[in-house]
Amino acid sequence: MDPLLTEFDSFVRHRTPALLRSAYLLTGDQYLAEDLVQSALARTHRSWNRLHDSGNAEAYTRKTMYHLQVSWWRRRRVPESMPGDLPEPRGGDSAPDHAHQTTLRLTLRAALAKLSAKQRSVLVLRFFEDRTEAEAADLLGVTVGTVKSQTSKALAKLRIVAPELAELYVMEGTAR
Repeated sequence: MDPLLTEFDSFVRHRTPALLRSAYLLTGDQYLAEDLVQSALARTHRSWNRLHDSGNAEAYTRKTMYHLQVSWWRRRRVPESMPGDLPEPRGGDSAPDHAHQTTLRLTLRAALAKLSAKQRSVLVLRFFEDRTEAEAADLLGVTVGTVKSQTSKALAKLRIVAPELAELYVMEGTAR
């Protein structure tokens, strides 16, 4: 078997769960997330010859996902829903508090469903992916000002539609 194909296969097997979590947060839909990851991985595969040595394959794939999502939100004006479940990371050292996780997941799902795709994308990049405003702007192909305004609008809307998220965040001891 071709060593490049083996490397790409390994990359896909190991990084797809993390890519799916990000894609789900970007799209709000499990099936759209799968489509987004599949489209991004197809483009990554086409560029694998130049990516495999650089170690930037995941960064390239994520940037491709963000660009595809931006082009999808610009093209499509369909009401969104968030069926499906947020993919969970594998492993974990301690026993999870299922009631707390379920409450958080349901609250987060309902709150994210009330945001526009643009607002959700900015929040995912800024807070889930821990990107700077400049990085988020670059990945989305928008200005830093757009990232700032969309972040501000999204957080303001979250404070109104889901004030309980702030309480849950403080309860976990991770308030910023």
